Amino acid sequence: MPWCDDCSKFWNPPSLGDHGECPTCGTVIAKPARNAPWHFKVLLVGLVGYLIYRVYWLATWLPKHV
Repeated sequence: MPWCDDCSKFWNPPSLGDHGECPTCGTVIAKPARNAPWHFKVLLVGLVGYLIYRVYWLATWLPKHV
């Protein structure tokens, strides 16, 4: 939890500004939020690939069983 020395207060990271500044005095007290880690992006690509496969499977299975 970021601490602002000027305000003597802890701040919740979502309540900070875009560049990690204190909402009251504007002092930068935290690093800005980073992007998602690489392994999360790999997980998303795998999930999208799996869902595309399942839709393809359903599209080929459904006409044979209807």
